[in-house]
Amino acid sequence: MSILSAVVLLLLVLDPIGNIPLFLCALKNVPHVRHRRIIIRESCIGLVILVFFLFTGRYILTILNISQSSLSIAGGIILFMIAIKMVFAGSENLFGDKTTGEPFIVPLAIPLIAGPSAMSTVILLMAREPSRWPAWFAALVIAWFVSMVALIFSARLSRFFGERGLTAIERLMGMILVTVAVEMFLSGLHSSFPAK
Repeated sequence: MSILSAVVLLLLVLDPIGNIPLFLCALKNVPHVRHRRIIIRESCIGLVILVFFLFTGRYILTILNISQSSLSIAGGIILFMIAIKMVFAGSENLFGDKTTGEPFIVPLAIPLIAGPSAMSTVILLMAREPSRWPAWFAALVIAWFVSMVALIFSARLSRFFGERGLTAIERLMGMILVTVAVEMFLSGLHSSFPAK
């Protein structure tokens, strides 16, 4: 996998377009002047968490005796579930009216930025080719930066694309992610049951 492919995969998993309605909902009770600072802070926390899993994930897998093929199958299932939600369900009502005050770590940094699918993806990248850690780290930082910029301009993007436009983009990203998830799942199965 090239750096560009890894960046695209991580962008699909981070899903900044799909997170725009969630961020706007979570920040609706916070003064607008604080939005950018909160988004940058939460994005940085999310990046730290993902970098931690990037560099320690394979050791955790070794301790738990989890094979690369099992991780690939599990990662494919998780990505598939995330993709199905992106394609078929709106996520703007996830928080309802329960989010009050200024959010901290939850739910923005975790799970919207550093969610299970993002964690499993960075672990899988490193587990497959640990010697290419500079490439995976660079891909993660690039994808994270693009995602953070999209979230910083979330209010403007929401007004520009409108609710239908954001939904259409999220569903398109979901369709692409479905194919990535199926490929990861089949790759894991092939590793577990190689053809004779």
